[in-house]
Amino acid sequence: MKSYRLIFSLLAVASSALAQPAPTQPVPETLDLPTALRFALDNNFTIRQARERIKQQDGVVVEVKAKSIPNVSANGAYQYNGKEISSYAPPSDRAWTLSLTATQAIYAGGGVRSSIKSTELTRDAAMLELKGVVNDSLLEVRTRFYDVLLAREKIKVQESNVDLLKQQLKNVTDRFDAGTVSAFEKLRAEVALANAQVPLISARNAYRLGTEALRQALGFATNTQERMRKVPDFVGSLDFAPVNFELQASLDSARASRPELARLAKLSDARESGITTARSNYYPNLSAVGGWQLRKGGTDKFGDSRDGFLIGLQSQWNIFDGSVTSGRVAQARSALEQSRLNLGEATLAVDVEVRRALSSLQEATELADASQKVIAQAEESLRLANARYSAGTATQLDVLQSQVDLTTARTNQIQAYYSYNVAVARVRKAIGLPDALMAN
Repeated sequence: MKSYRLIFSLLAVASSALAQPAPTQPVPETLDLPTALRFALDNNFTIRQARERIKQQDGVVVEVKAKSIPNVSANGAYQYNGKEISSYAPPSDRAWTLSLTATQAIYAGGGVRSSIKSTELTRDAAMLELKGVVNDSLLEVRTRFYDVLLAREKIKVQESNVDLLKQQLKNVTDRFDAGTVSAFEKLRAEVALANAQVPLISARNAYRLGTEALRQALGFATNTQERMRKVPDFVGSLDFAPVNFELQASLDSARASRPELARLAKLSDARESGITTARSNYYPNLSAVGGWQLRKGGTDKFGDSRDGFLIGLQSQWNIFDGSVTSGRVAQARSALEQSRLNLGEATLAVDVEVRRALSSLQEATELADASQKVIAQAEESLRLANARYSAGTATQLDVLQSQVDLTTARTNQIQAYYSYNVAVARVRKAIGLPDALMAN
């Protein structure tokens, strides 16, 4: 009874533990990109699922390898029957047997070895799948982190625009009070300030949405009000440091390093071994058998039972199975051809992905380079417009237009820097390189 009580108490504790919400990480005060990437490696749900698939495939390998080692089984039976159907002399109303048997496969037409090889190759493919999932997930995290930085910088640009428009409204109001400008100019400055609130509100919403998208990419689960409302201070900036990737070298790197292609190649090899496994049913199998048996003796006393050892060979050969084996071989050959076609299709897709990524990088580089020149020109244009307006040689519209041009130039620059950083990350992923921070 004590053992049962112990078991029930342990089950109760386990059920209580399962009922409790899973613990979550505290929201950090600051978060930079390297920390985010490392956190995703341990907590991203897609990566964790890929790791579990490897464990599952490890179990399959163990299961298939069991066919190549001795299998030991124990069997026992006891029956009570009428004496009129007894097979013993003198007739008995009971019988029992007990046996311990070991079986070792000696020959199976190559099916056992090919099955083991196939499962090991499939397990290697699962490892390569994990590598691909990690690359995709880290690219997603990096992109989402850049989204947050982009939204943050857009907020700064729009806040700067609002501050300048507030100053412009103050200047116009002072001049209106002095009687040097009309009410129309004051009204136009007020309208410009009101219109500037819209992109600022949108930028702040984009920042909130960006943090949620990043949280999902990280696998960061929250279950308390404090953690749900807290947002870390994101550390980092969108910089522009031009890099160059040569087309042919990038294509060669992608074909040699992309885990998706290596995974499909492993699966093709596994499918090829599958043909041997299917063909093994054409041949007989042979196993060695050994064991020990105990049977009822001439009396109903257990001590009079007879026991002894046995050893021998057993074989089975399906001479005609109604073409079942032929059908399985045909299926295995088709599966091999499909896997080869998948590999060819994936190789072409990777080539196209590399070319597109390099093209996007070229565009982003050119836009980022051009944006640097425009910023300086727009700032000088606004300075001159303000000076001319103060001197009475320019209109208020000239000042407002210069302000719009500067805001547009600043927005275009941070957008170009964002696109460039994302393009570099996509090129690295396309050619099979690990994330830049994880590679160090």
